[in-house]
Parts: sequence; structure tokens; C-alpha cells
Amino acid sequence: MQPILKLENISKAFPGVKALDHVEFELFPGEVHALLGENGAGKSTLIKIMTGIYQPDSGQILLDGHPIKIGNSAQAQGYGIAAIYQEPLVFPDLNVAENIFIGHRVKGAFVDWRKMYREADDILARLGVSLDARSQARGLTLAQQQTVEIAKALSLNARVLIMDEPTASLSAHEVEQLFNLTRVLRERGVAILFISHRMDEIFEIADRVTVFRDGQQISSKPIAEITRDGVIQDMVGRKLESFFARNEHEQGELMLSVRNLGKRGIFSDINFDIHRGEVLGFAGLVGAGRTDVGLALFGVEPADSGEIILKGSQQQIRSPEQAQALGIAYVTEDRRQLGLTLPMSIAANISLPSLRKYLSAVGIIRRKAEQATAENYRQRLSIRTPSIWQEAGKLSGGNQQKVVLSKWLNTEPQLLILDEPTRGIDVGAKAEVHHIIDQLAGQGMGIMLISSDLPEVLAMSDRILVMREGQQMGIFNREEATQEVVINAAMGQSRSDVKV
Repeated sequence: MQPILKLENISKAFPGVKALDHVEFELFPGEVHALLGENGAGKSTLIKIMTGIYQPDSGQILLDGHPIKIGNSAQAQGYGIAAIYQEPLVFPDLNVAENIFIGHRVKGAFVDWRKMYREADDILARLGVSLDARSQARGLTLAQQQTVEIAKALSLNARVLIMDEPTASLSAHEVEQLFNLTRVLRERGVAILFISHRMDEIFEIADRVTVFRDGQQISSKPIAEITRDGVIQDMVGRKLESFFARNEHEQGELMLSVRNLGKRGIFSDINFDIHRGEVLGFAGLVGAGRTDVGLALFGVEPADSGEIILKGSQQQIRSPEQAQALGIAYVTEDRRQLGLTLPMSIAANISLPSLRKYLSAVGIIRRKAEQATAENYRQRLSIRTPSIWQEAGKLSGGNQQKVVLSKWLNTEPQLLILDEPTRGIDVGAKAEVHHIIDQLAGQGMGIMLISSDLPEVLAMSDRILVMREGQQMGIFNREEATQEVVINAAMGQSRSDVKV
């Protein structure tokens, strides 16, 4: 069988970086081809070459065996190449049909609305989804927005569909819905390039797996011929004896006590303690209210009932500035939208929350002090970058996460709230972040770890607080917390006596 799309001997370099080095890659009709690699391995560069955003320095692209040039995204669409991303690109003030056909259907001054809605309904029916083509996109869930993106690809007669981290922000149920759509597309002969850091998803949906490392293709095999350990070794170039490095640390004095904390309509009656050197994990299904508790402690969305006792003193935390002054730091789950100022440099991002200590008497930033701090964190957290003055937006996901950690560690917190600290980063970077968490706990920092990655919570936490629909279902010690116990509590099938 001839591949629909084939990339031969593709190379692409940027200043100081060889992003792709003589890469070979091909996509066949009716297959789901998973592309794996650490952040910075070259996956994003490959996608941008396939969609016309970048031009290769050398090599050629073949469509149905014929060489083509993809000069821009419109040309890519013309060749039947479409992409959907982690964050769907829908227009909230347009309806579903308008989002499906925007940019490539309306010609002239008049729109045949009846025909547009009829064709939108037909595409949605082919996907087997129940979605009103006239409904406004603003009210759609993330999974439904992804469905609209897929429908748009079908409206373009896409033969190649690139899915770049499409499940990162979806619940388990929504992931299954997306996979059902993926299987429908595969049956229709669409070639699908699937990128994910979630290994379980790869084994569930992929037919073939290719691994990139440092801009080179390391392996490409049918799913039946690979193992989890083998893929990871290909990705990182070494064996990872343990994904989660968590050592036993002696806990210190009581740092934080939360009693009957609540926010009307969001969560209620939350009770827990955190000691110095302790990692308290927060587990639960999407929408359980874990992030809301973290936002309340950091003053972003203050609680309206209950007590927060920090180092023996009761506090009313009403703003992030107040929380920071009390020694609390919060690493958001959305590093690109909320954690970083992407056009600014690494150094500027790290100094931002602590800017006052870098100002001279006349209010000018002391660049040498700022540079020294950034260099310190670059070495301490192994941030891979040619320069601390590089824009944060140009870093890989794992390195961006280290910059977010750096900026908040630079505030010298005593309590660190980590919300999904390893979401969207590769296994190697994840192991590095876990090592950092372990080090911080060993230094006596209190850590609140919110994560949807259950193995991560189980491995990294001293105790685990489980929430469901804004309610605390129990707190489990490390010894008693198993995957089954935590899942049962998260689903409301059992309730432990609450121990703070």
C-alpha cells in the first residue's frame, strides 16, 4: 500500500538547534500513527512542516507518491491536511455550522444558510454525534469543541488529520468519545497522526508508533511489536528505573490547618493539615473541586466559610498578593495562558512575581541580579535553553513548566500548591519534576499536589485527600491508599472517616 503522505530526509534547523535531522515519516490511509518523543524531540516542528507553517531546509514531501510544496496552511488544507490541537480553535460567538465552514465555504456577499446547515448536519451525522449545528459554540464542552474541529476537517475533505495532544484537557468519558470519532475516521480511510504523552492512550488507539529523540527518528514499529518500557527507553535514550522518585522525609511542624472550608456552590466542609516536608495529594475526577480549593488558598477565588490557620495564625486570604506575602505559591495547571508571559524572556518570567527585589532605588530593574537568579534556576532545574533571554513561548512544554516552577520558587514559599504539574510534558521531564518535588519536600517545604494522574498522586504523596463534586470523601495514608481505594472514593462508592 502506498502512503498518503511521506516525508523523506527532512531536516530543519534554528539558531543553535537542529530541530529535525534527516527524518523519514509516512502516513497510510486508515491508520492511527502515534508520534512520541520528549518535549523538544522535533514533533511540533514536523507538524508545522506538514501544515505549511515551516519550510524544511532539505528533503521532500510526497502526496500519493508525487512531490509537493506546502507553502502555507491554506495549501495544506488544499492537499487535504488538517490539524486539531489541545486547545480547540473555535469562535465562541459563532454557531457550530459557521465554525465548521468558516474561511472556506462562503463565497461572495450571500450565504446559502439552508445548504450550510444541511451539510453541517450531514457531517455531524457521519461522525455519529448528536450536536445541533445551530447551537452557539460558546456553550460547548471541550470535547464538543474538538468534535467541531474534526467536522471542520471533514468539510475540507481531509485525508490526513493531525491530532496534537487532543486529550490533554478532557475527562475520561470525553476521551472515549474522541476515540470513537477517531475510529470512525480510521474506518473512512483517513490517515491520523496522533500525538500524546499518555502512554495508555497510545496502546488503546494507535496502529503504529514512531519515536523521535533530539530531532531524529529512533524507531517506527506496529503497536503489537512495542512495549511501554521499550518506547520510553527509545524516547529518553536510557532506562527509567522509576517514573516517580519519592523518598521518605521526616515531617516537621504543622504548617497549615484548614477547617470546614467552603465556597458556596463549589465546595464545602474541607478539612486537612499540611506539615513541613509533607506532600498532600488531592485526587478526584474532573470537576471534583480540587483546583477550586487551591485557588481559595491562594486568594484567587476566596472561600466564603471556614478557617485557614497558617503557622498558628488564622488568616482571611483575599488576594494572591496576600497569599504570596504569607509564603504561599501557586503553580497553575495552565502554564501557557496563566503561568507564563510567553513573549517575555525566561529571566523576566522568573523575576516577575518578585520584581520589587530587583528594582534599584530609582525603580530600574537590576539586570545583573535578574540574570544571576535566572542562571541559578536554569542550572538548578536543568532548564534546557540556549539563553535565559530566550522567549518563554519558544521553549518545550517541560522546560516551560520548569520556568513556572522557578518563578514561584523564587518567591521563597513555605507552602507550594502544584496544580497538574506534569500535564502535557513527556516522561523524562515528568521524572525531573517529580525529583524537584521530592527535593523541595526534603528541604521542609509543605506541598499540596493536585493531579489527575493517579499513579503520580499515589507515588508522590504522603497522604491523599479525595474529593467528589465539591465534597471531601476521605484522607488516606500512603500505606492504605491504593488505586482501587482512591477510585472508589472519587466515584462515591465508599467514604472513609475523614482524618485531617
